[in-house]
Amino acid sequence: PELGLIAHWKLDETGGSTARETISGNDDIIMGNPLWQPPGGQVDGAIQLDGIDDCIISTSGPNPAQGPLSVIIWIKGGGPGQVIISQPAGANWLLTDAGGRLMTELRSPGRGASSLLSQTIITDGQWHRIGLVWDGSHRTLCVDGVVAAQDTQTGLEACAGGLYIGVGKDYAPNTFFSGLID
Repeated sequence: PELGLIAHWKLDETGGSTARETISGNDDIIMGNPLWQPPGGQVDGAIQLDGIDDCIISTSGPNPAQGPLSVIIWIKGGGPGQVIISQPAGANWLLTDAGGRLMTELRSPGRGASSLLSQTIITDGQWHRIGLVWDGSHRTLCVDGVVAAQDTQTGLEACAGGLYIGVGKDYAPNTFFSGLID
């Protein structure tokens, strides 16, 4: 597959009910009533989600089974058990556990597969640049440019469709993110 940036949301809007994905030019749907924070992001603007019903629904996303990928996002806030990025009918890609530690549920297919949990708490109210990198054999979680957890996998389970930003894969009420995303 071709390498390169396939999606980018600046989240620098000042209002409205869509978020522009700048690579495809698509306007993705904003659910709920989040607050746009034009000067409040880590890089220009950000969107503030309420943890109740706010999220972004994108129309397209990568299939993790098709090869290497990485997803990187700035967050501030959030709470234990909240999801930052997920894929419907797939997995929660970036989320926190009950203690506020960064983790991923994106894993190999099969019974022996498990989540990857870091020991890094990201719900401390500070800006954090978090990421998940899949290089074809290793899952790596990063926080602020530092490897927070890593393991070896034989592959990743297939997922299709768009991404959810700020809510879990099942759109469950207790998975909505509360905080800023940039």
